[in-house]
Amino acid sequence: MNLELFVLGTGGMMPLPGRFLTSVLLRREGDLFLFDSGEGTQVSLRKLNLKWKKISSIFISHTHADHVTGLPGILMLSSQVERDEPLYIFGPPKIKEYVEMNKKVLDMYINYEIIVKEITEPGVVYQGDGFAVNAFPLRHTKPCVGYSLIEEERSGIFYPEKAKQANVPMGPLWSELQKGNDVTLKDKTIVRAIEVMGPPRTGRKVSFVTDTQYFPEISDYVRDSDLLICEGMFKADLEESAKKKMHMTSSQAAKLTADAGGVKKMGLIHYSPRYTKYELESLLAEAKKIFPDTFLTRDGQQINIPHID
Repeated sequence: MNLELFVLGTGGMMPLPGRFLTSVLLRREGDLFLFDSGEGTQVSLRKLNLKWKKISSIFISHTHADHVTGLPGILMLSSQVERDEPLYIFGPPKIKEYVEMNKKVLDMYINYEIIVKEITEPGVVYQGDGFAVNAFPLRHTKPCVGYSLIEEERSGIFYPEKAKQANVPMGPLWSELQKGNDVTLKDKTIVRAIEVMGPPRTGRKVSFVTDTQYFPEISDYVRDSDLLICEGMFKADLEESAKKKMHMTSSQAAKLTADAGGVKKMGLIHYSPRYTKYELESLLAEAKKIFPDTFLTRDGQQINIPHID
């Protein structure tokens, strides 16, 4: 099953030419999940030729303007097509008020159901087929949450030679064994799935963390992520300024990633507009000293997240 992440925007505070505001989209087979929706999100979706009408859920970190001003446009855009399924919107307190006020003030024409769920405590906020989305608290100037999409365990590898040795005929019984079900042969012999299957394999995990000051507990939530997209707004020389504004430096993002353990890759995002495209390399260099598997996310970037068996 394919799992891909599209970077719709990487900037913080204000959009720049070539750098829209922070937003990413996860595509898991036919399902699309949007994380934050800053100004310009529609433009990024169009440039990447993504099927925006298939967005089933939107996860908002907090209600600062650079993370939600693209949301009204998405809601109105979704009314231009036939839509049978509801659109879910998740976020901390105030997100429901924001959605309702925009619908009212802009006199939106909405021809589908919008279900807004406010997050007041950490845990599972969305359950899908074979996966769940968890929310966890961050520390910013207003209530803010991070998210992890976590897949369920997969069945172990099926070994056909072991099935043959157990006299299981090829066909429907093999299919049952691959599902983890024991089977009974014609001679009443029971062949257990564990005898022909390898151990269960872990699913994938993708985490999204932005707009928070550094605190060690973030590491607990993002542990074992195949991909972590994490704010690294400033260079280390502005750590004091980052602390006052309740943001992180790229070094702090790398530290929490390294401390988490099991994170395979970390992509920096939510850059301060003070840094040019070339100056961002300094943020990357500082982070890589602490967590070598760090990269800079770029607007329009597509990242495949493969299974690692």
